Amino acid sequence: MPAEQQYPDHPALQAKLADCCRLLRRSDSLVVAFSGGVDSTFLLALAAETLGRDKTLAAMGISASLAGREREEGRETAARLGVELVEIQTGELADPSYFTNPPYRCFHCKSELYRHLHVLAKNRGIHAIVNGTNADDTGDYRPGLKAASDFSIRSPLLDAGLTKEEIRAASRGMGLATWDKPAMACLASRIPYGRQITIQKLSRIEQAEYMLKDNGFPQCRVRDHKTIARIEVPPDCLERIMEMREEILTHFRRIGYTYVTLDLQGFRSGSMNEVL
Repeated sequence: MPAEQQYPDHPALQAKLADCCRLLRRSDSLVVAFSGGVDSTFLLALAAETLGRDKTLAAMGISASLAGREREEGRETAARLGVELVEIQTGELADPSYFTNPPYRCFHCKSELYRHLHVLAKNRGIHAIVNGTNADDTGDYRPGLKAASDFSIRSPLLDAGLTKEEIRAASRGMGLATWDKPAMACLASRIPYGRQITIQKLSRIEQAEYMLKDNGFPQCRVRDHKTIARIEVPPDCLERIMEMREEILTHFRRIGYTYVTLDLQGFRSGSMNEVL
């Protein structure tokens, strides 16, 4: 049964899904800006169901700010959906407007990606590009939304009013493994504004976070403050993570941190924006 017809007991969600499918049908083929996360995976699956796999192309931006496991999981997800995936090497780390890490960093990152996507779409004869922005994304500081507007990137999940919770529910109904996947922003979001982004820092953050994830903390962030690592986990995990104190200290010091701290406020997306 199509996703837009699956929720007769939840008329609001069903209406939003129907609206989203209507928006997708405005084009006979689409390039989906795909990261492998909850939102873009749902959008990719819905587009493939609505337009057909042969009319849906997934495009993933590849750089040092994308964790290696996210790349692999994205490949696996696209393969399960039967959708072609194009991996695009982006060059934002060579752009001073990006690597100097100003508050508007995401605008330059997304602009770099969308420039590549326009070239890809033109070469494939596809006239529309969509992203996974949802209705909850307008509540935080997101300069990447300006880039999407500048490049005429469509956001059908947002336009249909679908929230993160609704996308997770619909993803579960469609049998998508990502329905309960933790939020995963780019690794550069762990570095305070004004501090230069380097491949070495991104690699250290990636190693630190995956050590935590491999030990039972799937929702975590390691904020990189020079020699200090500031760990964020959900508040109900604070006591449990202290039980791993020695293992964490050993690993984090081995990869280059001198001091390791635990943020008592706990995990929250976009915590670096609190200084703005």
